[in-house]
Amino acid sequence: MSISAERLQACVGSRRTFAIISHPDAGKTTLTEKLLLYGGAIHLAGSVKAKRARRAALSDWMEIERERGISVTTSVMQFVYQGIHINLLDTPGHNDFSEDTYRTLAAADCAVMLIDSVKGVEPQTIKLFQVCRLRQIPIVTFINKMDAFGREPMDLLDEIEKVLGIPTTAASWPVGSGPNFQGVFDRWSRTFRHFEKADAGSRRAPMTVTSIDDPGLRQALGASWHDRLLEEMDLLDGAGDLFDRERFLAGQVTPVFFGSAMNNFGVEPFLEHFVELAPAPRGRRTESGLIEPASPFFSGFVFKIQANMDRNHRDRIAFFRICSGRFERGMEALHVRTGRTLTLSRPLMFLAQERTVIEEAYAGDIVGLWDAGALRIGDSLSTGQPVEYEGIPRFSPEHFVRVRLADPTRRKQLQKGLDELSEEGAVQIFQDRQRLARDPILGAVGTLQFDVIKHRLKFEYNVDVLYDALSFQYARWVEGPGFDPAALERQSWTTSCVLDAEGRPVVLFENEWNLRRAVDDNPQLSFIASVQPARRGRAAS
Repeated sequence: MSISAERLQACVGSRRTFAIISHPDAGKTTLTEKLLLYGGAIHLAGSVKAKRARRAALSDWMEIERERGISVTTSVMQFVYQGIHINLLDTPGHNDFSEDTYRTLAAADCAVMLIDSVKGVEPQTIKLFQVCRLRQIPIVTFINKMDAFGREPMDLLDEIEKVLGIPTTAASWPVGSGPNFQGVFDRWSRTFRHFEKADAGSRRAPMTVTSIDDPGLRQALGASWHDRLLEEMDLLDGAGDLFDRERFLAGQVTPVFFGSAMNNFGVEPFLEHFVELAPAPRGRRTESGLIEPASPFFSGFVFKIQANMDRNHRDRIAFFRICSGRFERGMEALHVRTGRTLTLSRPLMFLAQERTVIEEAYAGDIVGLWDAGALRIGDSLSTGQPVEYEGIPRFSPEHFVRVRLADPTRRKQLQKGLDELSEEGAVQIFQDRQRLARDPILGAVGTLQFDVIKHRLKFEYNVDVLYDALSFQYARWVEGPGFDPAALERQSWTTSCVLDAEGRPVVLFENEWNLRRAVDDNPQLSFIASVQPARRGRAAS
């Protein structure tokens, strides 16, 4: 069914796609739940406290997530708020899964940077902020946990500017902290939002909106808190940076909101402003140039693969970011890497593990495509013309284990499980040149990934495995003339040359000294820390 250019532009303009970035334990999953609550997607929030009562957060669908109370995989949640179609990417909260977060940011148009008011800017936040800056992703900041005795708001703004190197502009301002946290002053509407606790944060917090000059506000806050608010507003109005939308869209300034996701204080005004701040889908770069989201043809890329979300059906879902045009159920699209045509007959939209079959979607939306194994992370699909979006690289792992079967008769099941789980990007599989598929080596950014793989192999593939830890710390893909794996291994007994899943040579090093020596002694070779996915019509080389 055709659609007018005006209708296509309007549909694309109503999309907002963003990810939340934070250090572990800053409250990311809790904030996600509360955005769903205020967005009308759920009626009762599953908070962190509720997990202890065996009611897991909605966005944590994997069994190991419920057991440990952490997020270890990207979830997609979609809902409509004030006529805006929101695609919320809830990224892993544990730093061992940072690579999954990097890939997810490739699918986002905006990011919410969540900061703990007690701990301030933390290491994982710095890393993820730098990724956003490289991609020029606009960032909105939410300073969380104002219901705890944290740092002074002015000090937090100063730390963001000094540590991250980005100017801030306070969009809201807290009144009180800890048990005395009463609400936020909305600097843009010049109103005070006073909140009351309700049902331990599981339901919307009652909110009263008043003018800063309302005599009743002074009485409600108390004279000292009201006087302090007036003084701080005078200071911010006189010395604070004015908000500039163009600078924000370029990633050069971040508006800052304050609140408590646990108590729902400040969440509602944050969401109101966010749907106005967050950009609609913008043009994305391909190998042949910029593709605008309202282009008449459909295109996009796979940024995540997830197997066995529904264990009863052994499914495999490719999470696909639509970058241009309109998607229709049952449409045919070119699989650019292979040159084949795929029929996209089972498209899904998500609320964490809950899924709904859809008939259409537009640029900016995240669609789940049922996949029999044809798609990989980084693959592009398009109609009308072959479009290859910039690849999503595989990063060098830092931890390695050799896998041994507890029951040798389960080798086929192990191979199937590792193949499918590695395609999700959580771990990378390497093969010894002599042993090949026997006793494969797993590489990961963080050791918790190994626990997740062992858990999922047991519960999803009925395979028990044992790990032998390996002492390697660095992996480098090798390119160049005259590369001789055996000769390189002879240079150091702490070096091993293996093959990745696509047959590319990878050298493992035990320490940085051996890596530097290999680089110095082999100037004709390139030692690469990340690789792009295979391109159309050829395997990766």
